[in-house]
Amino acid sequence: MTYHIFDAFMQFGFMRRSLVACLALSVSLTPLGVFLILRRMSLIGDALSHAVLPGVAIGYLCAGMSLFAMGLGGFIAGLLVAMSSSWISKATKLHEDSTFAGLYLGSLALGVTLVSLRSSGVDLLHLLFGSLLAVSNDSLIFIGVIASITVIMLAVFYRAIVFESFNASFFQARSKRFPTLVHAMFMALVVMNLVAGFQILGTLMTVGLMMLPAIAARCWTNHLPSTLVIAACVGAMSSFLGLAWSWYQSIPAGPAIVLTATILFLLSIFFGREKGIMPIYNKSSETLTN
Repeated sequence: MTYHIFDAFMQFGFMRRSLVACLALSVSLTPLGVFLILRRMSLIGDALSHAVLPGVAIGYLCAGMSLFAMGLGGFIAGLLVAMSSSWISKATKLHEDSTFAGLYLGSLALGVTLVSLRSSGVDLLHLLFGSLLAVSNDSLIFIGVIASITVIMLAVFYRAIVFESFNASFFQARSKRFPTLVHAMFMALVVMNLVAGFQILGTLMTVGLMMLPAIAARCWTNHLPSTLVIAACVGAMSSFLGLAWSWYQSIPAGPAIVLTATILFLLSIFFGREKGIMPIYNKSSETLTN
């Protein structure tokens, strides 16, 4: 049975490239998902994944299926929405999630409209859901560079990001400008990784690999470094099992990976040591018994 699971990866180069791309994204996307959870911004990743679509569409209209043009356009569009949302929330005293909701819905509609101006349905599906089993060497290098930059930046600014995530008000009081720069850098990393992910998972599926492993990891431990490691492992496991599932059952690869991550998330919800339903129920029963 084990041989059959690995068989597709051993025989076909495109399966190996897809797996490497997903593993690289698992290392960079999942830590960002953990920090988004700590900031109570879990749905912001979903909003930003839609917000990059107009920039991707403009890059597509200008240069066709150019990796660089669509990536640059998506990064600019996502960063513009993120920074505009932060500025509007401060200027109007609205919650940041409210401004994100308004901006990302408009961005999604604009992006779909722009793509439809010069595309077939196949092109639109490619942008929305990706083409994981058609990862090119250029895409693999692009994803590897983004993942490497993300890991290095998180390592260098780890303490600052942790401070800003747990107690932004205290951090802001101690330093006026640095917290703003840390927040902008963090959001830029989120946008960069979503742009990298859309190459293989599409704009609608990438956020699944970002958030589901992160939420699952939170069910197992309250220790932040352990949470980051578990999230990356869950992301890697979801990538491998999802790709194998898609190959042997002939289902789309991106949704298969996200569905696998959802199954691991549900198992964590029920059996997670710290926040799982069953351990909490057992502890409550022991307390009542004693």
